[in-house]
Amino acid sequence: MKGVGGLYEVYVEDLGPVECRAKGILRYNDIKPLIGDNVKLTILDRKERTGNLTEVLPRRNALVRPAVANVDQAMVVFAVKEPEPHLNLLDRFLLLMAKEQVPVVICFNKTDKAADGDVKRLRRIYAGSGCKVLFTDARDPETMKPVIIELLGKTTVLAGPSGVGKSTIMNVVQPNAGMETGGLSSRIMRGKNTTRHSQLNYVTRETYLCDTPGFSSLFLPDVEADELAELYPEFAGKKELCRFPDCVHRKEPGCAVKEAVEAGEISEERYKNYILLYEELANRRKW
Repeated sequence: MKGVGGLYEVYVEDLGPVECRAKGILRYNDIKPLIGDNVKLTILDRKERTGNLTEVLPRRNALVRPAVANVDQAMVVFAVKEPEPHLNLLDRFLLLMAKEQVPVVICFNKTDKAADGDVKRLRRIYAGSGCKVLFTDARDPETMKPVIIELLGKTTVLAGPSGVGKSTIMNVVQPNAGMETGGLSSRIMRGKNTTRHSQLNYVTRETYLCDTPGFSSLFLPDVEADELAELYPEFAGKKELCRFPDCVHRKEPGCAVKEAVEAGEISEERYKNYILLYEELANRRKW
């Protein structure tokens, strides 16, 4: 559930949280337990709820950032306003999850701060992203109902920049989590990072929600620049219609993706970010 300073909190169904240290064999084999791991442990003291973590069981998946294992989906939270949504950063997160084949729910929070047209614009941009898109005001129970429906029965990693309301959402879903919440830095209008470590929270026997520290930057997934288009659901089926079989949808004539952008079938914002990220990957390869 949590790992800080060499101590791991493991949830045991009939006992609750147990504080464990990892056995030396794990360190010897260079195995680092991750939040969300299924593990074996030896109970040392049932009353004090202490034990030794002896084995990490095989993982279904493992993410690097946030560092968490065995997730069914990710819910990435951005604010509609305060702070302004950094869409290049959001697209980076979607690419990382697409590379790991982890489904994503995009949650745009703070709709109470939205101006006319903000919600409509964001809905349009991500309509073809392959993600479910929700709009919430975490302090309005009615807008939180679709979020709770999406979370039930799954292990979900909750991610996003600081100050967008992740911990507030966590506290609505699981009040016992008691996550600290913070506001915005008035100087730079960025969130104050109140979540300092990842923590998996038990909601029901089938539902877990992992809160993670906010991020302000993300590396791109380890793919070649020419493979980037494969991680964009909007581009699916378009490459076969391009004039050139090796088209990467940048400057080539007869590109079906560019034609779809011009026709409004693919959002211009997503396409512009694709070009920027393609160039970043191409330059990374050169270096």
